[in-house]
Amino acid sequence: MEITYSDTHAFTKEALQELFLSVDWSSGHFPDKLVVAMENFHTVYSAWAGDRLVGMICAMDDGIMNAYIHYLLVNPEFQDKAIGRTLVEMTKEHYKDYMRIALIGYDNEVHFYENCGFTKSTDASPMFITKLWT
Repeated sequence: MEITYSDTHAFTKEALQELFLSVDWSSGHFPDKLVVAMENFHTVYSAWAGDRLVGMICAMDDGIMNAYIHYLLVNPEFQDKAIGRTLVEMTKEHYKDYMRIALIGYDNEVHFYENCGFTKSTDASPMFITKLWT
């Protein structure tokens, strides 16, 4: 099936829940909150197989210098089809004039992000206050 890409911020809670739970992210248990979150992100790109949401990337920024990629997820049924890489490239192009694009890559994902041009910090560590379990 052909994958198409969109910059919509409007998603159904069912589509978001299915995508987030497909990768075992606890955010998927809060689909009403996810709908609002997507509306509030500055940058959202999504991947679609027909009318099915199969991937997305979301970023926030300060408008000129710094951007932070908060979500990148691809339904496991659609992984290894360059969807994640395409979403990252779309975001990098959008922020090409910014001074920094940052993200938190979990240890088992670092290799993917390095292949997308990111460099693991040697002098910084992510820190959280969270109620989410994944």
